[in-house]
Amino acid sequence: MAFIEFLDETMRDGQQSLWGMRMRAGMALPVSPVIDRTGFRVIDLAGSSMMEVLIRHCQENPWEGLDLLVQSMPRTPVRGGMRSNASVTFGVTPDSLMDAWMRQLNRHGVRSYWIYDVLYNIDKIHRLAKVAKEFGSEVAGTILYFLSPVHTDEYYADKADKLSASPNIDTLLLYDTAGTLDKERLKTLVPAIIGNARGKKIEFHSNNLLGMSAKAYLDAIDLGITILHTASRPMANGPSVPSTEIMAKNVELTGHTHGLNTKLFKPVAEHFEAVGKAAGYPVNQYSEYDVLSIEHQIPGGMTGTLKAQLVQHNMSDKLDEVLVETARVRRELGYPGMATPFSQLVGTLAVLNVVSGKRYAIIPDEVIQYAGGFYGDTVAPIEPNVLDKIMTSPRAKEVLSNTPEQPTIEELRKRYGTHDDDELILRALVPEADLERMRAAGPVKKTYPLLSSTELDQVSRLMRIATAPVVEIKSSSMNLSLRRHST
Repeated sequence: MAFIEFLDETMRDGQQSLWGMRMRAGMALPVSPVIDRTGFRVIDLAGSSMMEVLIRHCQENPWEGLDLLVQSMPRTPVRGGMRSNASVTFGVTPDSLMDAWMRQLNRHGVRSYWIYDVLYNIDKIHRLAKVAKEFGSEVAGTILYFLSPVHTDEYYADKADKLSASPNIDTLLLYDTAGTLDKERLKTLVPAIIGNARGKKIEFHSNNLLGMSAKAYLDAIDLGITILHTASRPMANGPSVPSTEIMAKNVELTGHTHGLNTKLFKPVAEHFEAVGKAAGYPVNQYSEYDVLSIEHQIPGGMTGTLKAQLVQHNMSDKLDEVLVETARVRRELGYPGMATPFSQLVGTLAVLNVVSGKRYAIIPDEVIQYAGGFYGDTVAPIEPNVLDKIMTSPRAKEVLSNTPEQPTIEELRKRYGTHDDDELILRALVPEADLERMRAAGPVKKTYPLLSSTELDQVSRLMRIATAPVVEIKSSSMNLSLRRHST
């Protein structure tokens, strides 16, 4: 029997996967203190891409919102996520800015981190972990799981060994972005990782795209994993992680224990379900097993991006063709892991190949940078004929001549005209015009209006089915007259 710890993903992976990172602080503040009292080991909350989305699409200051949420959850460590060599761009961010970002998150109260790099630039992960330790924060070194001929047990055992070698790495996080891990694979993979983890605990995060992740969690417990990533049921499943509700129950039924207060699950779930419906965001998701998902391994959030790109070209019916092309492009590019930024690069290139009708006729700059080693060494060699097309493309010479720069933090402060590192990071994230719109929107709102109700839902349904030119609704408290106008 094992004691299983839970890490809450409701406000990070849940809303990232289901709501496109558009969760404003006020959407969570009414129940964040309840989540804080539930007994989670850590509450995942902050990410650089989420900060960009909040500024550009929600006109909300992410630092202000982060402060409010952190202050509302004093009992539980709050986690932030970082890609070791970049902030939000598909390019490469200077090390000095990444270090500043880590320090600012700590100064705002974030005390736990998961740091990842799809191509495993271990030195950069270790450097950021050392910065986090300046504040006594916990660090999870991330092992991103992908399915390919080159992503073997030996490959992952080597990464576990190199990550855990640093005294600044506290846990290892096995992160299955496409939810493809099953019992057969876990039986050899988990022992290989644990064997090189130097006794450090293993966390498990699996996006439930195939509907297999809850079972994978139980299999992982049998193999020695004791920390599970889950989310409140409305924010769980589909492209998100399994629900806290089902995994707490499953843990109990299989003879293990946990420290969660299950009585607090319901108010949190009811709140996020109501907010999601009011905002028009998906809640209460599920997934069906799709063999094609195993081949392309596109993360849940990326599927929505691909659909949006096809809509722009009036080619929504081409999604399956794009997914097949994505699997092919991934193989040709040397099996890059399908997580940011490579899931976006591979997916976008697949869309361009399908839309243009000619493969590799249009090659984005980031693909050239990837082939040129800007992100690190590829997992496997790029197929020679594809590499030739990339390196002889019209933009290749110019892109490859502009290697990533490494300015000092003082040089960056001078460049962006500020000595306030909060402001520096915002200016590095987005154009000034977006920041001006954010500032004009005023302070962060601490609540979110629940625009939906049973009565309004009934009126909405009636509006969709009514064919008469005039509809009248009368009750003891109101008279409502709806008149149809021709357009």
